[in-house]
Amino acid sequence: MGRRSPRHVFHPDKVVFPGGRVDISDRLAPAIDELHPAVAAKLRVGGARGSIRSIALAAIRETFEEVGIVIGEKGIAPSGRRVPENWAAFLKMGVLPSLSRLRLVARAITPPGRIRRYDARFFAVFADAVAAEVTVAEDELISPAWLTFDEARASPLPAITRRILDDLERRLADDPELDPEAPVPFHYVKHGKRYESQL
Repeated sequence: MGRRSPRHVFHPDKVVFPGGRVDISDRLAPAIDELHPAVAAKLRVGGARGSIRSIALAAIRETFEEVGIVIGEKGIAPSGRRVPENWAAFLKMGVLPSLSRLRLVARAITPPGRIRRYDARFFAVFADAVAAEVTVAEDELISPAWLTFDEARASPLPAITRRILDDLERRLADDPELDPEAPVPFHYVKHGKRYESQL
């Protein structure tokens, strides 16, 4: 996790997970494998805009760009295929993204009336999916670090980040392997009331 800059309009100075928007180039990025079918099915719920593969690849790319964590396995991009510019640094590590390692742990839509609204998917991976960790510029997140659940909760968190941490801790207690077939919480607000359903 890392702290957002005080200059950000959305959640300034809050501690958050790495993340961001899907880029058009995420459709073109190579991967060593594909999403687990159950994870792919959950990502399709609600008519995800664009490719669900792009959503997963964006999560891996943003994690690398913001906190320097390389999720994937040793491999070389297919020759003759144009490397998307914002994937060049990742692929230069000699690693291809591993989509099969991603576990969807939550989805949340920002409540109406906020400065920015997002339809966010939250993923987790186990430590053995991390091929490398590198130092990156702190352009997006300041002082990125691994945090325990208690350390994270002692930080200034957005309410939804606190909810996702609670979801994940409960899930790990009941399902330490993060079974891709297991239900996933979906948080949203409708007519001013908070709801949680399952994907």
